[in-house]
Amino acid sequence: REPLLLHDPAVGALTARAAPPRVPAPDVLLVDDSALVTEALALLLDASGYQVRTAGTVAEALAAARAARPALLLLDLTLPDGDGLAVLRTLAAEGSAPPTVALTGHDDPETAARCRAAGCVAVLVKPVRARELLAGVREWTGDRAPPSQSP
Repeated sequence: REPLLLHDPAVGALTARAAPPRVPAPDVLLVDDSALVTEALALLLDASGYQVRTAGTVAEALAAARAARPALLLLDLTLPDGDGLAVLRTLAAEGSAPPTVALTGHDDPETAARCRAAGCVAVLVKPVRARELLAGVREWTGDRAPPSQSP
């Protein structure tokens, strides 16, 4: 760790003190089969200080979540190899489901109800507003620090 240089008024000079230990950034698993969506959201989250892993299929998402449980799962509903909610249902059955937010292009009550019934903590309709996403991610991960960069 790099030492912090602090001005010590009692001495009238800079003094070195050990930097406090860094708290690891929450890990977000972003699951979407659209490269454009994945790249944009991953860049936003990464620039805001989150660790981001991505997956584009149900199989990739399950493998990634099993390899290291994320603090948050951002989950597209329509994936090439199945229903995105299958990821949440499978992880819940295994006892390892993280807080999950559904990402969908369908802004209707039936979709929202289906996501809530599966255990999603929230449903975001694409395109997702950056400020809304970041505020939600902070809440859903329990990260009380402001983002390192505002969009």
